[in-house]
Amino acid sequence: MAFDRQDLFERRKKRTRYKLRQVSGDRPRLSVFRSSKHIYAQVIDDAKGVTVAAASTLDEEAKKSLEKGKGTDTAAAAVVGKLVAERAKKAGVTDVVFDRGGYIYHGRVKALGDAARESGLKF
Repeated sequence: MAFDRQDLFERRKKRTRYKLRQVSGDRPRLSVFRSSKHIYAQVIDDAKGVTVAAASTLDEEAKKSLEKGKGTDTAAAAVVGKLVAERAKKAGVTDVVFDRGGYIYHGRVKALGDAARESGLKF
């Protein structure tokens, strides 16, 4: 039984979310989505089913601090991490669990997580 890349990614994502549910308690989840052109992050309260804060490289605030057309590098991910942390703190959230999805904690995903930590989110 052969699996393609998408199947394996989905399996990793489900495994990660399952483990997060075990350890999260009542903390919201900082979820990351990485596309080939942009990176997105949102803080989700799974108990209520609402998004508390969100940021991406498509936001106007993020675009101002990025080079033109550069939404794919680690510097852009760091800007998004800082922005989502500021918005989450404004909404009253300081403790989260980091949901990397099916991505490895490396490169853009790591840059986003590190920037969110430096901006005051605890995970």
